[in-house]
Amino acid sequence: MSRFQVVEQGPPIEVFQLNKLCVEDTYKNKVNLGVGAYRDEHGKPWVLPVVRKMEKKMAEDETLLHEYLPVLGIEQFCAASVSMLLGQDNPVIAEGRAFGVQTLSGTGSLRVGAELLNKHLKYTTFYYSNPTWENHHLVFVNSGFTQPRTYRYWNEKTRAIDFDGLIEDLSSAPENSVVILHACAHNPTGIDPTREQWEKIADVMQERKLFPFFDSAYQGFASGDLDNDAWAVRYFVSRGFELVCAQSYAKNFGLYNERVGNLAVVVSDASTVAPLKSQLTWVVRGMYSNPPAHGARVVASVLADKALFDEWRDHIKLMSSRVIQMREALRATLIKLGTPGNWDHIVKQIGLFSYTGLSRRQCEHLIQQHHVYLLRSGRINICGLNPDNVEHVARAIHDAVTKFPNDDESRAKL
Repeated sequence: MSRFQVVEQGPPIEVFQLNKLCVEDTYKNKVNLGVGAYRDEHGKPWVLPVVRKMEKKMAEDETLLHEYLPVLGIEQFCAASVSMLLGQDNPVIAEGRAFGVQTLSGTGSLRVGAELLNKHLKYTTFYYSNPTWENHHLVFVNSGFTQPRTYRYWNEKTRAIDFDGLIEDLSSAPENSVVILHACAHNPTGIDPTREQWEKIADVMQERKLFPFFDSAYQGFASGDLDNDAWAVRYFVSRGFELVCAQSYAKNFGLYNERVGNLAVVVSDASTVAPLKSQLTWVVRGMYSNPPAHGARVVASVLADKALFDEWRDHIKLMSSRVIQMREALRATLIKLGTPGNWDHIVKQIGLFSYTGLSRRQCEHLIQQHHVYLLRSGRINICGLNPDNVEHVARAIHDAVTKFPNDDESRAKL
């Protein structure tokens, strides 16, 4: 008998299982709205031209080797990432109170940051929004946190933030709880707090002595403006918070499989930086030893060159504007079809995703009858829409909502 017979079959990861089903579907007009990656107007993956340009240049550069990177990564990359997040003229940078650690994309950044907070600050309680990106819970629990809790975020009836519920939940959080905050383009709802609401969140967190852990997966990609998308993080820093922020370059550089990330750390006393870096070195050493070079070199080179940087900013404006156009097209088509309900939330949301408000039964109908693949929570990737398929998707939604209108009491007024 094998020792491994004690291992039970694990559940599939929904988003990857959904993608597999879509790939295997032979239906000509299938639509994939599940996977969280940018697609162009033809539904194809897009390698940013500035990335292609940089990779060709790197391929010709014989001074580039495949030696190990330092454990904490490429210093130029880390410094450029922190500068992009906080603003290059932010006083905390000049005062030596902010630094970065190169990580394995946003997930690796979350993991390294969570392990640091658990092992060295002895934090055990963490809060995440309901709903949130499904990996937040797993990463923090695997990092040693033992008290997972949620704060209210999405109001199904109004299809907006349950802000009173959010404030109430954070107001009762125990001191030193870590609160995961989405810097912009909240995943999965696509609804962000207003600046006034962020100020109130900061008030409560300061009063309750809570620790902010920002997740910044979409800077620049959300609105097309790097500074606008970093506003919440910069505001918390200006209020004097110590914090960490997980940065990912998967979306805004299209470097999904290169795992390019940075953990930005802001402290109130520069003398703590050296011991923090020394302990982060051991966290990384025991996890993956050191990070990969290729994607980080691409990012660092683009961020350091004004012409390439400007070219990249044009790319993210193009991507974000295409998302906005598809939001407007979907809403307009649903209205034209006379689909029951109010669909304004689709254009009020921001970023890659829309929380449509569709019920589980309606989502299953879209998959089974119309070959439109989406998560059963009703989250769709707006980039999966294009001028050729948006009407098909709208008609499918119309059909699902019409056939199953009273599937769920909370959505009965669709």
